[in-house]
Amino acid sequence: MRCLLRLLLSALVLLLGAPARADSAADAWEAAIDRAVPAVVSLRVSAPRSFDMAPATNAVATGFVVDAERGIILTNRHVVGPGPAVAEAVFQDNEEVEVEPIYRDPVHDFGFFRFDPADVRFMPVTALELAPGAARVGLGIRVIGSDSGEKLSILPGTLSRLDRPAPSYGRGRFNDFNTFYIQSASGTSGGSSGSPVIDATGRVVALNAGSRRRGASSFFLPLDRVVRALRLIQAGEPVTRGTLEVVFRHVPYDEARRLGLDPATEARFRAAFPDGTGLLRVAQVLEGGPADGRVRVGDLLVAVDGEPVATFVPLEAVLDERVGGSVRLGLLRGGERVEVEVPVADLHALQPSTFLEVGGAVLHPLSYQQARSYGVPVRGVVVASAGYAFRDVGAGAVLTAIDGRPAPDLDAVEAALAAIPDGERVPVRFFRLDDPRHERVEPVETARRWFSMRRCARDDATGAW
Repeated sequence: MRCLLRLLLSALVLLLGAPARADSAADAWEAAIDRAVPAVVSLRVSAPRSFDMAPATNAVATGFVVDAERGIILTNRHVVGPGPAVAEAVFQDNEEVEVEPIYRDPVHDFGFFRFDPADVRFMPVTALELAPGAARVGLGIRVIGSDSGEKLSILPGTLSRLDRPAPSYGRGRFNDFNTFYIQSASGTSGGSSGSPVIDATGRVVALNAGSRRRGASSFFLPLDRVVRALRLIQAGEPVTRGTLEVVFRHVPYDEARRLGLDPATEARFRAAFPDGTGLLRVAQVLEGGPADGRVRVGDLLVAVDGEPVATFVPLEAVLDERVGGSVRLGLLRGGERVEVEVPVADLHALQPSTFLEVGGAVLHPLSYQQARSYGVPVRGVVVASAGYAFRDVGAGAVLTAIDGRPAPDLDAVEAALAAIPDGERVPVRFFRLDDPRHERVEPVETARRWFSMRRCARDDATGAW
């Protein structure tokens, strides 16, 4: 009888307690959303020129304030865009303010806009806290943004994976690499790019970056490198970014064994990284890059400057601090330990920051993103937009010669085109990125009557062109 009474009392306590706990959780989320929403903005971006794999376009996206005093907004790199852009942010009280791009990461999908906080006159400007270490599997989250172009949407979800490979959006498009992504089934769509992913305390644990069209999976960028970039910008210092021009893939231990991982090394890594599941494998080495001839596809990375490394963040942390210097890589190559010294290149120097307009066409230096996507060296001038003059050449062509004169860089292209009289047709030699082994020749007409020829460059201090 006493056992039965205890069971009845326990059941009654559970029944009475469950609604209280549910109400408490709902109240926590309501408070977190109330704090987060004022910092979230809708972004309207107009990019008038095709540039570095991004077409001329108008877009609607999301961003959120991460520094209220300096007026810094975090969003995606594909929202900030690599080329010229005019943008404005719309706050929750419908105040519209002009914003200017101040940073776009060369590899990872994040960037920053800046606005004048004094332009927001009718509501207090608040900022959200970035908490990269708070992301964990099973964490309940909310994605707050302009989903499907709506001014404000709040989508629930649960983090299901922290080590997903970076999503691929197709060859010839901007794709993140050398990083993990976070996965959740929250079903975001267009307009949610750049949305904050918050936990029940209102902290931002990730940055919404993409989704699967035929499914509910959403992909979030971890914030480790975002936090570093923001701190440097706040301090007025340059955001250094280093590269070996190597693409790494994270592979599980069973695949690493097939590539030569020995039992002793595996045991050391499992002991050093209890939560780790594998190692970094070299997936691509760009021709002519600092690692060409030193690092091979299939190598397993086991150490950087003598320290064991199994994930992307520690590797990038070292490279970003060694621009212009070198690093010592410990590799497993077919089961044999190999050590190589590799120079660290400046990643920003591999991104175009200037372009030439002629005959309605846009020409700029080939970018690291384009070279990696098509497996060609990072050199030459690419046709971003064909316009009238380069209509027979087409966008996506890399120029090699103009009227018999070599065209190794944009200065040479500018000089060659400037020397050709208006209206004259000259042969242009080139290859297409999707067919780099076959060189072609097509005529180009220098039309300057309706299309003035001009050279534009980005001022990295202000973001203006």
